[in-house]
Parts: sequence; C-alpha cells; structure tokens
Amino acid sequence: MGGAARPGPPVGAAARPGPPFGGAARPGPLPDIGDDAARHPAVDAAVQAMANAATLAPADQIAQYEAAYETLRETLATIDQT
Repeated sequence: MGGAARPGPPVGAAARPGPPFGGAARPGPLPDIGDDAARHPAVDAAVQAMANAATLAPADQIAQYEAAYETLRETLATIDQT
C-alpha cells in the first residue's frame, strides 16, 4: 500500500469537543449585532434555519442548507435591484 493521505486530523491530534455530526447540538438565538436597522428578517430567518439544521440528521441538513441558500440568493438579488 502507498502512503495515500487520509482525510481528517493528523494522527495523535486532539479531538474537537462538541457533538459529532448529527449530534444533539443546541443552537442558541442569533447574536445581537446591535444595529437593528442593518438586519433583514429573511436573512435572520435563513441564518437561524442553518443553526437549527445542526440538530438534524445529515440528509435533512442538506435540505435546510439548500433552502437557506435560496432565501439568501433571492434576498441579495432583491437588494441589488433597489
């Protein structure tokens, strides 16, 4: 066998703390950025949906990320038109 690279951390590296993929992560509320005038409800909802996806199975996460991407894409296109 050759010396093919393996994905992942180097051998002997410490594991990252926290739940594994699909684990029971508990997303919190969106951080307070202080400037309510700069916020956009659709963007906030998309970001919250991505945070909530961490509690789903990987297959279900993909659908959430795709939906959030579409919301962000449409929102940015609308902003560019104004």
